[in-house]
Amino acid sequence: MNTSHQTRNPNLGMYAIAAAIAIVGALWVGVPAGTLAVVGIALLCPLMMMLMMGGMHGMHGNGAGSTGQPHDRSDEQHPPHR
Repeated sequence: MNTSHQTRNPNLGMYAIAAAIAIVGALWVGVPAGTLAVVGIALLCPLMMMLMMGGMHGMHGNGAGSTGQPHDRSDEQHPPHR
């Protein structure tokens, strides 16, 4: 069993339930739906970044010779720039 490559967050369902409760609660206390829409759009960018970066987590460190350390390029030969 390969447990090092986990792309799904097991708490994602709980987050969705908590968000739904927060939205219903905000509407119940009188927050306008337009305000909730603007807040939702503003939160969409960081949430998508977190989901995408979480999906990429398993892609790093699977290559041959990958140690997770930065590659030292000081000894590589580079052609001169013109």
